[in-house]
Amino acid sequence: MTIDPLTTYPYASGRRVVMGTRGAVATSQPLAVTAGAEMLWAGGNAVDAALAMAIALTVVEPTSNGIGSDAFALVWDGALHGLNGSGKSPQQLPLSVFANQSKMPLYGWQPITVSGAVSSWRALWQRWGTLPFEQLFEPAIRYARDGFPVSPETARAWKRAEALFLPLQGQEFEAFQAVFFPNGRSPRAGESWGSEAHAKTLTELANSGGDSFYQGAIAQRIADFAAATGGHLTSADYAAHQSEWVAPISTDYRGLTVWELPPNGQGIAALMALNILEGVELGRYPRDSVESIHWQIEAMKLAFADVYHHVADPQHLQVSVAEMLDKGYASDRRALISDTAIPLANPGLPRGGTVYLATADADLMVSFIQSNYEGFGSGVLVPGTGIALHNRGAGFVLDDGHPNQYAPGKRPFHTIIPGFLSREGQPLGPFGVMGAPMQPQGHVQVVVNLVDYGMNPQAALDAPRWRFLEGNQVLLEQSMPRAVTSGLGDRAHSVQVSGGVQFFGKGQIILKHGSALIAASEPRADGLAIAL
Repeated sequence: MTIDPLTTYPYASGRRVVMGTRGAVATSQPLAVTAGAEMLWAGGNAVDAALAMAIALTVVEPTSNGIGSDAFALVWDGALHGLNGSGKSPQQLPLSVFANQSKMPLYGWQPITVSGAVSSWRALWQRWGTLPFEQLFEPAIRYARDGFPVSPETARAWKRAEALFLPLQGQEFEAFQAVFFPNGRSPRAGESWGSEAHAKTLTELANSGGDSFYQGAIAQRIADFAAATGGHLTSADYAAHQSEWVAPISTDYRGLTVWELPPNGQGIAALMALNILEGVELGRYPRDSVESIHWQIEAMKLAFADVYHHVADPQHLQVSVAEMLDKGYASDRRALISDTAIPLANPGLPRGGTVYLATADADLMVSFIQSNYEGFGSGVLVPGTGIALHNRGAGFVLDDGHPNQYAPGKRPFHTIIPGFLSREGQPLGPFGVMGAPMQPQGHVQVVVNLVDYGMNPQAALDAPRWRFLEGNQVLLEQSMPRAVTSGLGDRAHSVQVSGGVQFFGKGQIILKHGSALIAASEPRADGLAIAL
């Protein structure tokens, strides 16, 4: 793979890659990007910048993440390290509670698992941070205390959330609705929003090194609120939580090594799809052609069919990662693809609410992602704290014998996946695309754009996208050529065209190019990339 920073395409957004040598930061919110840049200007490294951005994102993009999120990370420091910051289900919530339900609920206490983001911040800082832990919180505290103007895409997401969260009834939802929907509505683009309670909680976390969230006053407040409003999480659940260092998994795609985190995340789906595509000479077809996109959709469809059946808490896997990534198996799956769409059983549609960020300096590169899952999460906010709790437990299934079946003290199937690229043992850099099941699909499309079509990072993000939904249903971005839409229909795909940017993910990339760092941010978000 060669990267040409000057490469442009007719459908480019008008954005160009930005380049620097000292450091680079990119995410979906400009205010969070500037928080990262503050840390670099203060003499911090890429991990300091990543954490300041992650903490700031809990304030400036609450529609996707919060203090009550889970988080995952990949960090390069001469080798690649993985961090799984997902939490487990409550020990005191038995499977029998769901006896009369066909699937996990989305809102309220039942889908809430322990929040792992704060422990991830602490673990990353302890290993690589150079600035004082408290300093990383300063921009976020400032935004929460003083307020900030809500950006356009976040305002649109907030508006869509009105129909989901305002009708929720019960004491457990009242604080959430008061904080995020003051006056009974979402803030509009350009309106100022802030949360003094959020600022106070961030200050307490900064001063306690994050310990208060798991073994102190904050953990007790969460447990007390759960006990008072029908929840099952206890202070013991929080005290037992540990983020886990894990070995990243990878596959080679035409000389490029693509890295993901192992299950319980869905990143393996991207690797499985790339293994299938490696046996297809995609480059002989134009990038925006029926043939190329048909092959990509079918490979992704087959990968999802396996992943939704097999991926779970790593302690409960029934099929090994090695078996799923075996290239002989990929060859067998490739043989199933013909000129027409494969009819498959519906794999299910996990939802999403996620932020992704990438940072780099001369020595470190960080791929980081955190999420509340269903937009704002569970709809439960601990009064007086600003902590909106995620609903990642909705990723469990209730099917008997399924490896991802709900059980106490278990991690659910996770959609959020940071990615990383290397070549011949040398780092290229972090990349990611947000958006629930769009994430591995976005990873595949970005890699194909870089490798098979020679796009630069910004062009690889700008390019029109497809999204496999279920069965033979495919969603195409409005900018996709009409010939592709009609051609896929001729191949038995059920095609819908959408102008909704929220369906196609929001990504960032930072890649090395000689001595330069090339940074790019998704045109479908309000994001920004800065290089120094």
